[in-house]
Amino acid sequence: MLLAIDVGNTQTHLGTFRDGELVEHWRFQTRAGASGDELAERISGLLALSDQGFGDVDAMIVSSVVPPLGGEYEAMAERYLGARFLAVGPGIKTGMPIRIDNPYEVGADRLVNAVAAYERVGGACVVVDFGTGINFDAVSAAGEYLGGAIAPGVEISLSALAERGARIPRIDLAEPGAAIGKSTRGAIQSGVIFGFAGLVDGIARRIEAQLGDGTAFIATGGLAGAIVPFCESIDEVDDLLTLTGLRLIWEKNFDERL
Repeated sequence: MLLAIDVGNTQTHLGTFRDGELVEHWRFQTRAGASGDELAERISGLLALSDQGFGDVDAMIVSSVVPPLGGEYEAMAERYLGARFLAVGPGIKTGMPIRIDNPYEVGADRLVNAVAAYERVGGACVVVDFGTGINFDAVSAAGEYLGGAIAPGVEISLSALAERGARIPRIDLAEPGAAIGKSTRGAIQSGVIFGFAGLVDGIARRIEAQLGDGTAFIATGGLAGAIVPFCESIDEVDDLLTLTGLRLIWEKNFDERL
């Protein structure tokens, strides 16, 4: 069984694969200072929820944008799993040429998403990942990673608005009743939901103008469900895209399906 883990700045998403099929997946809040022992405790508990355990894990692949945690996951794999370990980073096989000024700058999660999207579409595509930031990652028709765009994320913007505005409350994201809000809460919901939908569509149009008509747009990430229904540019939402990309990269490096 393959344990795939995507460590984001805000959330960690992990899943288990058996014979190339996803068995189960979970999310929990990322804590940059967590030790390998603490991570083992958290993950073993999640595995137990679906009658799985560390003894079932043959291999582990990790994509992390939080540098201290990469080493802690490797320590966890060595101490508790005795399993083969692969971290997404320079030198591993992805099957995707990186066509940016400095290939070492591309985030592991962005590359993983691009690999999964191209495998799915087989042509020019863009991943829109709604995480701590909103990442746009473009892949050419020939399967090359071209770069993209990064915008502030929804939760960051909401937090900044509440912290800087003395009379602005924190709100939960919900569908706006109308573009013209009749209360402070309604006005914020309108501005955030419709505003970010407009941001996504605006950047998507500019990227499509470079890549060409027919470019596929795939959304992923924890907050995609709140914004995508109001976007015109997104073709589909795949909450499991990053985990799928991790599985594909494992198979490219070890030529096996677990």
